Amino acid sequence: MPNCAIAHLRFACYNITMPLDYLSRLTAKPRTGQANLHMGVLLALVAGALNAGGFLAVGQYTSHMTGMVSSFADQMVLRNFELATVAMVSWLAFVGGAAITAILVNHSARKGIDNIYARPLLLEAACVLVFGSFGGALQIREFAQVSLAVIILCFAMGLQNALITKISSAQIRTTHVTGLTTDLGIELGKLIYWNRTPLSPGQEDVVANREKMKVHAVLIGAFLAGGFSGALGFSHLGFISTVPLALVLGTVALAPVFIKKSP
Repeated sequence: MPNCAIAHLRFACYNITMPLDYLSRLTAKPRTGQANLHMGVLLALVAGALNAGGFLAVGQYTSHMTGMVSSFADQMVLRNFELATVAMVSWLAFVGGAAITAILVNHSARKGIDNIYARPLLLEAACVLVFGSFGGALQIREFAQVSLAVIILCFAMGLQNALITKISSAQIRTTHVTGLTTDLGIELGKLIYWNRTPLSPGQEDVVANREKMKVHAVLIGAFLAGGFSGALGFSHLGFISTVPLALVLGTVALAPVFIKKSP
């Protein structure tokens, strides 16, 4: 093979390997702040899209469990036992998703797998595709079908929330913005605090963690952007709008497989 052809081949392989290297680092066990933030942004976008789009599809927000537990209490008091059962099973599905993530991550770590966070991500991608497959059936709004769709989304969100919690050592959440908003408010309070009183021995000035503020603001913005894209996608394209989300998750999860097979 001519030298120029070899050079072009190496250049092409390099260009393919570079993004695969980056994607592979997102699910690898050695963590960096940058990898955690990038994974957090990706998952916040997905959660926002599924939460907003899922509401248009099945009339239920599924990325956080506060409303689900409240719904269970409401429906029990109103004696709507079918709806109460759906709420409880959905909550259990979220818990089950989180438990499955813990099992998969710990099993991968015990087996010495480098990308210990890839399998829960791949399972989430499969759940998103399964949810999308309900598109045609859900048009008739059958109770059982809608309930199953809600349960699947809750399971997927449980997988995701546990995954980013383990990845970031509980510093990042992506399926809801309540904690992020609270932390952002705390840091804003520190930022505007006027340190005018003389300090006592051992005291320090109140100083905001600007890096933490930036991370929280970015994640909230990512969730909001995902919400807009999910709502627009479901409004104009329907359930097929879940396919790009599943493909992105699946690509990140499978990147380590492809990179090991690259030249």
